[in-house]
Amino acid sequence: MPSAIVTGATGILGREIVAELGRSPQRWSTIHALSRSKKDQYPENVVHNHIDLTASAEEMAKELKGIEAEYIFFAAYLAKDSEEEATKINGDMLENFLKALVLTDASKKIKRVILTTGAKQYGVHLGVPKNPMEESDKWLSDSDRPPNFYYRQQEILFKAAKEQGWEWVVTYPNDVIGVAKGNFMNLATSLGLYAAVTKQMGDELMFPGSPGFYTRFDCFTYSRLHASFNHWAALEPGAANQAFNVVNGDVESWQNMWPKLAKKFGSKVPENMFEKEDKDGIDKETGSVMELMPNPPLSEFAAECGLKGSKVLGPSRVEQKIDLVKWSQRSDVKDAWQKLAKREGLDESAFEGATWGFLGFVLGRNFDIVISMSKARKLGWTGYQDSWEALSECLDELVPEKVLPRF
Repeated sequence: MPSAIVTGATGILGREIVAELGRSPQRWSTIHALSRSKKDQYPENVVHNHIDLTASAEEMAKELKGIEAEYIFFAAYLAKDSEEEATKINGDMLENFLKALVLTDASKKIKRVILTTGAKQYGVHLGVPKNPMEESDKWLSDSDRPPNFYYRQQEILFKAAKEQGWEWVVTYPNDVIGVAKGNFMNLATSLGLYAAVTKQMGDELMFPGSPGFYTRFDCFTYSRLHASFNHWAALEPGAANQAFNVVNGDVESWQNMWPKLAKKFGSKVPENMFEKEDKDGIDKETGSVMELMPNPPLSEFAAECGLKGSKVLGPSRVEQKIDLVKWSQRSDVKDAWQKLAKREGLDESAFEGATWGFLGFVLGRNFDIVISMSKARKLGWTGYQDSWEALSECLDELVPEKVLPRF
């Protein structure tokens, strides 16, 4: 039976890969879960090993002594304030980790490396993309673009695979729905806390993002579905040396999910959320507008798509009807959280640890995010997940973790 190594084993995607492989002891003899600390209880075929991926290759090699596997799942990620910083540290982590496996001779056993990246591949953080996004879309690597650490990671992966003779797979998830124990940096936690505190304050559940995006479309990735895909892609012969989008398979809209979110928390959606707004749809006192790049990703496909000179190529924006970073710092909001946390016995650090800026960005983009799953489907992947059900399950999971109150 083969063995596996999973980096980022306590992260929102890595922990689910460990759990997925751990459920198949008849297929995987040993899964090495690598992280700085151990936060989960593991099945018998999972062994936790300490690793500092920011260390040099030589230092990592010492920690990896005696650890080897046929399949490597690299799901580690470090957030940084700038794209330049993110490109350097995340590229260095992967490069040094692969070098460390060479130093320990573990690279000789490798059959396939599966790298987790994301939809920043398509520039969804820069403005309106070409929809639907397909794996064959060209990289946005012109000199006027900020660096993209996913591009650097993939270049490192391709080079190492060629030199060492193993295969690779890359995944592109988007807007991940999941839970990581002790980690409040995820979409479900921030959404749940916003809804719970709003309810505590006696307010209706106002959509804080872009009025335009409320009726547009997005594609999400459930962390457990992504883990199942990793399992499939590791062993599927046809997946070798290929990159794949990995989203749930539905195309969702907040006009559909927001009322469901309100109902789950015992709240309601205001009937006229977007009626009394200025011409931009944003009250500048409570909200915010951030302009993205003047030449959005779609502009690089404009000529071939017949869109040159089209209005859709104008600057994209992140519009927050309620700026969530500002909202989270309001004294009345903090007071409401403290009362809620004390009454329900919640982890008081959860609110400060939530990624309000990230949630504001996800809800504030004023353009569609539609991602094609055709490539994986044609190869035989049949996985599917209803996005609302995934979000609801994650919110339920946050209750025993003392992050959210009981429903």
